[in-house]
Amino acid sequence: MQTPPPPTPPRESPFKGKTGLKRIWNALRYSLDGLRAAFRHEDAFRQECLLAAVLVPLALFMPVPGASKALLVGSVLLVLLVELLNSAIEATVDRVSLERHQLAKRAKDIGSAAVLIALLNLALVWGLVLFG
Repeated sequence: MQTPPPPTPPRESPFKGKTGLKRIWNALRYSLDGLRAAFRHEDAFRQECLLAAVLVPLALFMPVPGASKALLVGSVLLVLLVELLNSAIEATVDRVSLERHQLAKRAKDIGSAAVLIALLNLALVWGLVLFG
């Protein structure tokens, strides 16, 4: 009976290990790159940015208490956040393989469902603040 080879140690990212201001600067740069990529390549993200460009200023100028404004703006930002995560999942699945696979479909469908729930949350929050 052969002994299995020892497990290979996990590979570490060469980008890890930065500290201080250099780490913060790199994180900001990567985040801005991600926003640009999402805006450039994701139709849904562009549409939701347009929605945010209308709803965020509207929320800030509504005659409601500050906590209500925070809920209104937060529900809009949550949609953008979930869409970014969904886009990341889709890109990762496509990077692994473009062939149709049940697990790839499941991952993409679950990400899409998360966006749907964020949009329903937006509608619920806005409805409750405006009409509740």
